[in-house]
Amino acid sequence: MGNTPDKINVLWFLPTHGDSRYLGTTRGGRNVDLNYLKQVAQAADSLGYYGVLIPTGRSCEDSWVVASALAPLTEKLRFLIAVRPGLLSPTLAARMTATLDRLSEGRLLINVVTGGDPTENKGDGIHLSHAERYEVTEEFLNVYKAVLRGEDVSFKGKHFNIEGGKLLFQSVQQPHPPLYFGGSSGKGQEVAARTIDKYLTWGEPPEDVAKKIAEVRALADAEGRDVTFGIRLHVIVRETAKEAWQAADDLIQYVDDETIAAAQKVFERMDSVGQSRMSRLHGGRRDKLEVAPNLWAGVGLVRGGAGTALVGDPDQVKARMEEYREIGIDTFIMSGYPHLEEAYRFGELVLPNLPLNHSVPARETSINTGPFGETIAGDHRPKLKVSQS
Repeated sequence: MGNTPDKINVLWFLPTHGDSRYLGTTRGGRNVDLNYLKQVAQAADSLGYYGVLIPTGRSCEDSWVVASALAPLTEKLRFLIAVRPGLLSPTLAARMTATLDRLSEGRLLINVVTGGDPTENKGDGIHLSHAERYEVTEEFLNVYKAVLRGEDVSFKGKHFNIEGGKLLFQSVQQPHPPLYFGGSSGKGQEVAARTIDKYLTWGEPPEDVAKKIAEVRALADAEGRDVTFGIRLHVIVRETAKEAWQAADDLIQYVDDETIAAAQKVFERMDSVGQSRMSRLHGGRRDKLEVAPNLWAGVGLVRGGAGTALVGDPDQVKARMEEYREIGIDTFIMSGYPHLEEAYRFGELVLPNLPLNHSVPARETSINTGPFGETIAGDHRPKLKVSQS
C-alpha cells in the first residue's frame, strides 16, 4: 500500500496517575513517586523506546514538571507532554516548549490536548462547549506555531488577543517540536488536518482505525498538508498466548460490577467522541471483551481514555501491530500493567523484532553482561540462543 510506513516509532507510558498489578482496586497498588517514574523512564531509555507519553489532567502529576525532572536522568528518551489550549496562553506555552526542548537537547514532543471532561474543565475555569474548545485549540495553535517559528505575532480572534508576541530563545527542533493531537469528532479531525503533524487514535479495531485515517487524510489533502498517524494501546504479552490471556483475566479479577458502573457513569458525563467510541466497544459488559483478534477492551471497563490492549504471544502482538502499520500507523504509544515490568516484557519479546525507525541498543557479550543469564552453578555460562521468539 502506498500509504504504509516502512518504519515505526514505539513509545512507552509513564503512569503518573498510578500503577498496579490489578485494575479497580487498592490491592497491588504501587507508590508512583519520582524514584519509580525514574525506573520506568530509564528502563524505556535503555530498552530503546523512542519516547514516553506523560498523561495530563487532574488525576495525574503535572507532565511538564515530571518531564523536567526526568530529562537529565535519561539519554535518548523523548518526552511527549501536553499543552492545554485554554489553560495556557499560546505565547507562554511557546516559551515553555522552547525552554524544555533546549534543556532536553531536542527530546521534546508536544501532545495538544483539548480536554473532553466538562466537569474537570469547569474545575480549571473552562466553561466552553465542545465546539468552542476546538475553536480555542485552533486559534491557540496558529499563534503558538507562529511564535515558535520566530515570528512577531499580533493576533485578534474570538478567544485570544495577542499584541507583539515573540520568542527570544528558539527551540532546538525547528520550526517546532512535532505536534501530536487526538480528536475523534468531525471538528477535531478538521482542526487536526489544518494544524498538527501527527493524528492519534485510541486502539479501536483495525477497520475502524482505517476509516478514521482515511477521513483525516482526505481533510489534510484538501488543505494541502501531510499528516501522519499514531495509535495508543495497552499491551499484555507473554511467551504463550494462554499465559497472556490469563494475565488479562488476572488484571481485572478484582473489578466488580459496582466499580464498572461507577466508572461508566463518569465516562457518560464526558463530551469526548473518542471516549464514547471506547466505551461502546465493551458496553460496560465483561463477557465480550475481545473486540477484534487479540484486541481486548477490559482495561476500558474502569480506565478512561485508552481502554484496549493487544493480548497474545510475541508473534501475535507483532502481527496485530503490522496490521495497523499496513493501514497507515507509524507511531505506537504502548503501556501495560505494571508499567515497569511490562516495559521489559514488551521491550524484550516484541520491540527488537519490529521495523523500527529508531535503534534498539545492541546486547554486548562482554564479561558478566550480555544476554546470557546467570552463570550455571558458578561454573559456566548458558548457551546463547540465536532467537528467543
